[in-house]
Amino acid sequence: MKISVVVPVHNEADNIIPLIEEIVNTMSTAQAYEIIYVDDGSNDQTAAVLKQALHDFKALRVIRHQQSCGQSTAIYTGVKAANYPWIATLDGDGQNDPADIPRLYEVLMRERETTSNLWMVAGWRNKRYDSAWRLFSSKVANGVRSRLLGDNTPDTGCGLKIFSRDRFLELPYFDHMHRFLPALILRAGGHVISEPVNHRSRTNGYSKYGTLDRLWAGLIDLSGVIWLQKRAKLPVIKEVERD
Repeated sequence: MKISVVVPVHNEADNIIPLIEEIVNTMSTAQAYEIIYVDDGSNDQTAAVLKQALHDFKALRVIRHQQSCGQSTAIYTGVKAANYPWIATLDGDGQNDPADIPRLYEVLMRERETTSNLWMVAGWRNKRYDSAWRLFSSKVANGVRSRLLGDNTPDTGCGLKIFSRDRFLELPYFDHMHRFLPALILRAGGHVISEPVNHRSRTNGYSKYGTLDRLWAGLIDLSGVIWLQKRAKLPVIKEVERD
């Protein structure tokens, strides 16, 4: 397994070291790996903690946005900087379990033998540890999105995903694109499968994204992705050989 683990963070100072330690322990059997933290303009001690962590973890790389540009841009920055062909993304709050990464990678490699153009395995938090309101709003949002986009993905909001770096960089980039990756991949002719993953309660800090903010941005972005879908064309290509 040669993989880059990309972790976008904004004001997650207390969660950084515990999560890095978990990732390092999980990836101990990997053929090659790197951990790329993208500090999205944090104004707490995140930058200082990451600076010190560079001395303690040789697999760690740190990239910083001078100003907050959002989670999708942070992910995009990390993926562009990655050295390995496969990307694993994790939310920086510690609710995703790094121990799921090797298993999802194995699923991806196994299913690629029988499923052509499999670009991504998406984590599915089928047992979530969130507030009742957040669970309700997420269920509604996933249901509406799935019906309108036909992406056949039960949980696009899960930060844990494994995908092809090159294929990801071919997708149209826009703010909040990380929530629409399955639909964008299907639009481009790829396939996505979902796999149940562990989900944990947040132990430090708080969510940086409000429900109303996500709802308003989601409606705008949803209309944009529908527009992209309607204008996509997937030609059947065959190279003509010389007689």
